[in-house]
Amino acid sequence: MRFREAVARLDARTNYEATGRLVAPTLERMRALAGLLANPSLPAIHVTGTNGKTTCARAATEVLRAAGLAVGTYTSPHLHSPTERIAFDGVPISEDEFASTLEYLEPFLAEVDRLGSRVTWFEAVTAMALVFFADKAVDGAVIEVGMGGDWDATNVVDAQVAVITEVTLDHPELGATPTEIAREKAGIVKDGAIVLTAERDPEVLAVIERRCRERGAELRVAREVPALGARAEGGSRAAVVIEERLLAVGGQRLEIRIGDRRYEDLLLPLYGSGLALDAALGTAAAVAFLGDRDLADEAMSEAFSGMRSPGRVEVARREPLVVLDGAHNPRAAASVAEAMLESFHWDDLTLVAGMLGDKDVAGVLAALAPLAGEIVVAPVASPRSAPPERLRDALGALGRSATIARSVPEAVERAIASSGARDCVLVAGSLYTVGEARQSLARENRESR
Repeated sequence: MRFREAVARLDARTNYEATGRLVAPTLERMRALAGLLANPSLPAIHVTGTNGKTTCARAATEVLRAAGLAVGTYTSPHLHSPTERIAFDGVPISEDEFASTLEYLEPFLAEVDRLGSRVTWFEAVTAMALVFFADKAVDGAVIEVGMGGDWDATNVVDAQVAVITEVTLDHPELGATPTEIAREKAGIVKDGAIVLTAERDPEVLAVIERRCRERGAELRVAREVPALGARAEGGSRAAVVIEERLLAVGGQRLEIRIGDRRYEDLLLPLYGSGLALDAALGTAAAVAFLGDRDLADEAMSEAFSGMRSPGRVEVARREPLVVLDGAHNPRAAASVAEAMLESFHWDDLTLVAGMLGDKDVAGVLAALAPLAGEIVVAPVASPRSAPPERLRDALGALGRSATIARSVPEAVERAIASSGARDCVLVAGSLYTVGEARQSLARENRESR
């Protein structure tokens, strides 16, 4: 089987990300698959939450790798290719490995298909990740949920470290309030696990605490991030504390404390307090996975310098500055706005926005529009795309005007063409938007050589 055929066979299965059609939530198909595969067991860190999951997962991966472990990482969604979702020691699965893993798995998928409802796209890819990691004999895996937690396909993993980044409104399928969503996400907590969270909402935190008590799990809560240049107040025994945050070329320098161990002068090549907290939380999760052992300063510095999170306040070009972020809910958009204001300077900023139709369009644009002089909106290349007219009307209600482009690449090209060397273009609203923009910019770079 070749890669294109593998993708086509997967695409024949129900895929919520592509269509927005959600199959009735159940773990029965995944449990049946796991049983046929002899229940592959992996020591794992399981990551859920609304925002920051992928950054947290990538950070945990780098710390485990710096500690000398062979690590499998499973994240979603992808920006360009499904191979991005499955990685071994930080390197995505190759197209040949992707195809051969699916080919091995197909008889098992067919058997479960015959039992009742068909295995979904995400369930199949999740099973592929577990099979690939078992074949690689990883020392540990970092597994990001697709959506939710309790009935997410990844919840067949018996992880002894769980992370809940933050909980806010996003997917209406998970609940109408943050506490309802938190109950679903806290479903990843297993008996006797160590659970880390950055959640601040007292009602949401109470839901997580209750789940931990029921499961006999230990809860560790991260401290709030200090303002740029300020120091955190002392005296906390939190899971992780960012003691200080300073701007640096290409990111920020952090001083963090995990338990009694302090790590200083860590260069994190990511921008903003939100990504700093996600990275610190992933670091604390990795330390917990390692049995709370100290890492050498050199190992921690190496881990931080290697942390990347494509599509999250990502600098894609300079002169003009082009920043990409997949922020698709108001909390994430507010975090991006804060990161932009504290990390970059510009004369004029053009916002390029494209969003999916099931998101809080007005809430996201309300957070991002104040940054912009000009705004260009465009449809996303997905059946789930919000019509650009809807974005334009939402901006009109905010007292802002916008022009409509036929596509994200056209919108990005138009924004760059009208910008000077000291201006900025911010592309945001969805990881689909970011993926299209990245491809367009990569093509432009190739053609300019």
